[in-house]
Amino acid sequence: MGVFEYIGVLISVIMGLGITHLATGATKLIQHRDSVRLYLPHALWTVNILVYILLIWWGLYWWSSHDNWYAYEYLFITLYSVALFFLAAMLYPWDMDRDIDIRAYFFRNRIWFFGTMIIAWCIDIPETLIKSVADLRPLPQEYFLFVGLHMGIAVTGIATRNKVVHLLLPIFWFVLTVYYVLMSTLGHIAG
Repeated sequence: MGVFEYIGVLISVIMGLGITHLATGATKLIQHRDSVRLYLPHALWTVNILVYILLIWWGLYWWSSHDNWYAYEYLFITLYSVALFFLAAMLYPWDMDRDIDIRAYFFRNRIWFFGTMIIAWCIDIPETLIKSVADLRPLPQEYFLFVGLHMGIAVTGIATRNKVVHLLLPIFWFVLTVYYVLMSTLGHIAG
């Protein structure tokens, strides 16, 4: 087993737990649909964070050709996976009541949710730069605009409780992410 595979096991477990938490939370909402007050932005964020985790997991493959590992590289990618798990965990309570008001729950946790999103992007910047410096992945031209817009979404999510804004934020996040995947090197990884 190589170093990447060794590190990849831990990262896979952490990100897999995030995906499991999202899937379990969504399943509980479906099971309790008669008594749960749903909230569309929350459902959209569930899809977005699932996509986010899957894309970061996908993008971590670039590290597979890296031979010389340093602790800071390991810490960046491990902390990134932990931040993504936190994002998933902020969307659903561990013990979901049958009569939960998802909108109220989302707004009660929104500062933590969007704050964690900012932290995740702050980890992504050095992780992406390290990959570029190590010649693992070219730095996409649109990267800093993409990250800046995503951070703007998170800051807006913290700053406002406006219902219309909170409906538009996950839609904008998704469109921006799809555009970035299609237009950058993240859309295709050569083996």
